[in-house]
Amino acid sequence: MVIDSHQIEKLLKEEKQPSAEKISTILEKAAQGKGLGLREAATLLSVSEPLLLQRIFKTAGEVKEKVFGKRVVLFAPLYLSNYCTNGCLYCGFRNTNKGMDRTALEPSQVVAEAKTLEGMGFKRVLLVTGEDPRWGLDYIIDCVKAVYKNTGMRIIHLNAPPTDTDSLRKLKEAGVGVYQSFQETYHRPTYELMHPTGRKKDYDFRLEVMDRAMEAGFGDVGIGPLLGLYDFRFDALASIAHSFHLYEKFGAHAHTISIPRLRPAEDFALKEVPYTVTDEDLKKIVAVFRLSVPTAGIVASTRETAEFRSELLHVGATQLSAASRTNPGGYTRGEKETLEQFSTTDHRSLIEVMGSVIDEGYLPSLCTTCYRVGRVGHEFTEKTLSGSMEKLCQANAILTIKEYLSDYAQNGSREMLEKAINMALNDVSDPAMKKALLDKIKELEEGKRDLYF
Repeated sequence: MVIDSHQIEKLLKEEKQPSAEKISTILEKAAQGKGLGLREAATLLSVSEPLLLQRIFKTAGEVKEKVFGKRVVLFAPLYLSNYCTNGCLYCGFRNTNKGMDRTALEPSQVVAEAKTLEGMGFKRVLLVTGEDPRWGLDYIIDCVKAVYKNTGMRIIHLNAPPTDTDSLRKLKEAGVGVYQSFQETYHRPTYELMHPTGRKKDYDFRLEVMDRAMEAGFGDVGIGPLLGLYDFRFDALASIAHSFHLYEKFGAHAHTISIPRLRPAEDFALKEVPYTVTDEDLKKIVAVFRLSVPTAGIVASTRETAEFRSELLHVGATQLSAASRTNPGGYTRGEKETLEQFSTTDHRSLIEVMGSVIDEGYLPSLCTTCYRVGRVGHEFTEKTLSGSMEKLCQANAILTIKEYLSDYAQNGSREMLEKAINMALNDVSDPAMKKALLDKIKELEEGKRDLYF
């Protein structure tokens, strides 16, 4: 796997102020929901004229609904350990940070955290951990197995340091759904500057982990840059190029592309954010990701404000974390007793985020279906490109909200959720799908659970 930095830099230099006619041609192609090439993505990233930006944003929102419908997937991260042997300058977990106590949760404590999230209504969880061999592969697998055995979580995803193919295969066999590892920045000189010590210093070992993960059996992998370490246009294009490589080699694009923007952390080693990424910049990044890689879930974390995350939904974001704590034990302890990886901005509960999604005209989803029925990798990518995922996403979102309504909703939110379900049902145009959906809703009302298409 090679990121051709010279090609990316050349494309960025060539694209200055594209004409409205050129943008129109690109957007006409993008509107089909089949993706764009790297040069076209570079052209869109170069746009600064407000009216042209609005056209890009509008097209991205339309493509999002064409591909995934109105559903917005909600999940929560669960931090296992904040021990780390790396010296990343931007991260609160870096090994030289002596400011707060470190901890690694025992599997029983991880179960308690997962049960707390389950009690909120979550059915999927993203396990996150720092890089320390004392809490490596065997520890992570023990935690994964403990959560599956002792909670009602239906799927576990993992954001963990890169490892070898055999270890990744063992993680897949343990039941991990999506494997995530972020390159942080694809610009090699900046990467080397930001990672002075630790195993993470190896740029190529990290870059190639997605190839190893897919070779190990992961159909779905998640990538993403840490925006603000280098020119966002370079890292956005490199992320798209990374996804293109995965598609060319394995027949599947990156399942998710995350868009974390650099935020202060405890004992922040950087005096300032090296490259400012404005709100307008981030909206443009999201839109270009959506138009270039339409099958990918675009993930907006609680680093961003509640109001801005709502804006991102309209330009292509499809996944939101909710009620997030970025320190181990944060859900059960309630207070920040252990070191956080970064500061969060959106502190709303799951139901509050659901309400916001509904207010924006979308449908919250707690779906975990695709990973458990094998609708992953090449099959997921092709179904999404063909336009056949939209009706499944919409139907499964309705079922998850109906289940949440039955098991978790309080009086104050029940009317809101009922209204959202009814409106979503009205959008189901396929008579056979609607009948099957209504039948499953009736089964849920009779006490059955975990129903899906």
